[in-house]
Amino acid sequence: MAALICLGIAVRDLVFRLPALPSQPGKYTASGLAPRGGGMAATAAVAAAALGGQVEYWGRLGDDAPGRELRAELQSCGVKVQAASPAGTQTPTSAVLVADNGERLLAVYPGRLDDSAAWLPLERLAAVQAVLADFRWPAGAERLFAAAAGQRLPRVLDADMGEPETLRRLLSLCDHAVFSQAGLAQWAGTEEVEAGLAAAARLSPGVVAVTLGERGSVFLVDGQLHRVGAFAVDARDTNGAGDVFHGAYTLALARGETVLDAARFASAAAALKCRNGSGWGAVPTFDDVHSLLKVEP
Repeated sequence: MAALICLGIAVRDLVFRLPALPSQPGKYTASGLAPRGGGMAATAAVAAAALGGQVEYWGRLGDDAPGRELRAELQSCGVKVQAASPAGTQTPTSAVLVADNGERLLAVYPGRLDDSAAWLPLERLAAVQAVLADFRWPAGAERLFAAAAGQRLPRVLDADMGEPETLRRLLSLCDHAVFSQAGLAQWAGTEEVEAGLAAAARLSPGVVAVTLGERGSVFLVDGQLHRVGAFAVDARDTNGAGDVFHGAYTLALARGETVLDAARFASAAAALKCRNGSGWGAVPTFDDVHSLLKVEP
């Protein structure tokens, strides 16, 4: 069984259902409210476990009820949790507005978390085939990537919107940088995908890519651009789809798949998550993804 580590943020999501996303300030009545597990690395870990991986989540959880709940939820999803929760820390929380067409709007409170990464059990790298880190805990990501490079492991960066200099450092340490569309545009200072990927490739020593939602993804591999199509589904909730993509992509690399095969596998997993709905319970299984890939090879 392929094994991997997902390092980064875990979030308590409060998901509000609305007919449509608000277009102006005002009061809106939600048709539903549900607390869900979320966060980039945590959701990637849950996805990789559902897809058949042996997964460890490394991160930080608050010393509070949401932190304890997220730890238990991760474990119930088959994820081994290595997470610090010093006294007085607070778990990140998001308000997520989800419209009937599946589009979403987020407001994120980052909580109060200890930044120290000295406790990371880096000896565990001997038992895995790939690692993933998001952009929300730079100290942990830098430490993980540096150690994983010494083990010659694939190192996947989930590159989203954030501080440009931090991203610059992480790009130099990973060998697979997969941006969100907004993250690439913000960092590169251009909406042009090809120009943005070219700028990232000057810093990152391996593969650079960007996910484009229903327009699929674009990968720059050895100087060549490759477009990977999205799968057409009736989307119920797009929140977390990018995180599922990253988890599935990293798992496929851990299994020894090529970059483009891993991208296709990840695209199918993300599409099925959008179709299935909200939260970690909506992530697909390996059989689900395999069935979709057979229908649309």
